[in-house]
Amino acid sequence: MIRACFEPPWSVRVEDRAPLTVMVMVRGEAWVIPDQGHRIRLRPGDLAIARGPDPYTCADDPGTAPQALILPGAECRYPDGRSLNGSMDLGVRTWGDRLDGSAVMLIGTYLWEGEISGRLLNALPPLLALTADVWNCPLTPLLMEEIVRDEPGQEVVLDRLLDLLVIAALRAWFSRPEAEAPAWYRALADPVVGRVLRLVQDDPAHPWTVASLAAKAGVSRAALGRRFTELVGEPPMTYLTGWRLALAADAMRDTDDTLDAIARRVGYGSAFALSSAFKRVYGVSPQEHRARAA
Repeated sequence: MIRACFEPPWSVRVEDRAPLTVMVMVRGEAWVIPDQGHRIRLRPGDLAIARGPDPYTCADDPGTAPQALILPGAECRYPDGRSLNGSMDLGVRTWGDRLDGSAVMLIGTYLWEGEISGRLLNALPPLLALTADVWNCPLTPLLMEEIVRDEPGQEVVLDRLLDLLVIAALRAWFSRPEAEAPAWYRALADPVVGRVLRLVQDDPAHPWTVASLAAKAGVSRAALGRRFTELVGEPPMTYLTGWRLALAADAMRDTDDTLDAIARRVGYGSAFALSSAFKRVYGVSPQEHRARAA
């Protein structure tokens, strides 16, 4: 996460292909201009989320030509290809052309999209905005205070604050009357299906059956099957399989754990059982998935 400080005219072209970038306007104004779709204007307190990998431009004005280019791997270049070589670094996690610039923005970037997070993020538009009049986040002052601290643990604190910021923003976005939240997200509010979803998500390794889930929810097997399928769009055990495999896919990418260990953690009795289910759903073996992620 960084603090970007600019004085007009300024413009930055972003082509880093990051799956998710969060922008909070602290001072001044900025435009976020995607190559396709509607541009948005940010004022103090506004938040924007750009869902990659499509490029976009941040600028003081849509007509300002880009002065810097952000590429994958946090590589920064001038538009003609020359390296910036840190020439826009202004201090601890601060970047731009003037430390006292009239435009200040907090920017957090997620470099990898997991199978679990993708289930929610895929329901978002490529670019969304929450304005200060409908969204009031108490995390911004905490982020502004922490981002300039050159102290041990800063990265961990910022990562957790960024996670909380995203969660709060998505809650606000999907709570709008016109929101098109994923079916499973809406189903969490149901007293029966919501309980079952939380049971499955909190303990995927448990040997769940429709009968045991129905008993926990206080309904019959048939009633749970009908209600779950109606609200979520698939039967309970199909959802459970998808959840387990998504967890396994993320674990293969993010850890060096053996396939046996991952299988036990997500509810499969052996690496062979996990491999068979994984290839049936994803079309590749766990080994191929892990190699591609690496």
